Amino acid sequence: MSVDRLIDAIDAKKNPTVLGLDPQPEHIPPDILEKYIAERGNTLSALCGAYEAYITALIDTLYDIIPAVKLQSACYEALGPEGMDVFLRGIQAARARGLYVIADAKRGDIGSTSRAYSAAFLGRTELNGTPLPVFDADALTVNPYLGSDNLAPFLKDCETYDKMIFVLCKTSNPSAVEVQEQTVGDRPLYRVIARQISDAGRHLAGRYGYLSTGIVAGATQPESIRQLRSLHPELFFLVPGYGAQGGTAADLAAAFDKNGRGAIVNNSRGIGCAWQKTGKPFVDAARDAAIAMRNDLREAL
Repeated sequence: MSVDRLIDAIDAKKNPTVLGLDPQPEHIPPDILEKYIAERGNTLSALCGAYEAYITALIDTLYDIIPAVKLQSACYEALGPEGMDVFLRGIQAARARGLYVIADAKRGDIGSTSRAYSAAFLGRTELNGTPLPVFDADALTVNPYLGSDNLAPFLKDCETYDKMIFVLCKTSNPSAVEVQEQTVGDRPLYRVIARQISDAGRHLAGRYGYLSTGIVAGATQPESIRQLRSLHPELFFLVPGYGAQGGTAADLAAAFDKNGRGAIVNNSRGIGCAWQKTGKPFVDAARDAAIAMRNDLREAL
C-alpha cells in the first residue's frame, strides 16, 4: 500500500517531515533569480528557470534528511504551460532521489471531471488501450465537498496504481472554521468528512493499520487533531501549519500514535526561505532548518 511506503520512508529517516515546494518569486535567492532574468528577461520563462533551480537545489540538499516532498501545483500553474513542465520535472527529480511525492492540487469535481483529475495526478490517460502516466505522483490532496461520486475515481486509482489521497478535513487557515465547524446532526462537519473518508478507504488498509485515504489536519487546530486521532486511529494525517503559520511541534504531537507514526508534517517557507533570516548560503540555511525541524519533532514525540 502507498501509505506503507510513506511510513517506511519516514521510519528510515526517523523524520516525519514533508518539504513543501511552493515557490514564489520572493522566495528565490537573488543570485538565482538574477541569473535567469539576465538570460531570459522579465518573463515567465525566467521565473520557470529560477523555480526549477530552486526546487532542484532543495531536493538535492535535503533528500538524505526528509522522506517526502509536497509540490503545490498552483505555484507552477501561475507560470503557465512551462510552469507545469517544471512541476513535472520537480516530481521526477524527487522520485530520482527516492522521495515520496505528494501533489498538492486539491482537486475534486463531478465524477467525469474527477476521473480526468485523477488520471492526471495519480492514474493514467488511455489511448487505444495504452495507459499513459502524466504527473504520476504518489499521493494527491483532494477536496471532498462534491460527495462520493467526486471521490470514487480517486479511490479507484489508489487501488489500481497503489496511490494515496489526503482529503481536506480540518485545515490550518483561520477562516476554515466558517465551514468546517458547522454542525451536521450532532457533529461538526470536519468529523463527518473524516468518518466518510475512513469508511470509503477501508479496502485500502496497509500493514501498519493505516489507510491510503488520509486527511489534511492543520497544526493550528491542536484540539481538533487530538479528537480526530482519538476517533480515527486508522487515518494518516497530512499536517500543514507548522512554523510560518504558527503551529508548533507540541501542538501537533497528538496527531501521532504511540509508536510515533500516523502523520507527516509540512514545512515550506520555514525551510525554503530560511536563508532570509540567517544570512547563510541558501542550501546551508535550508539544511540547518530541516535538521532543526526534524530534531524538534523527535523531541515532541
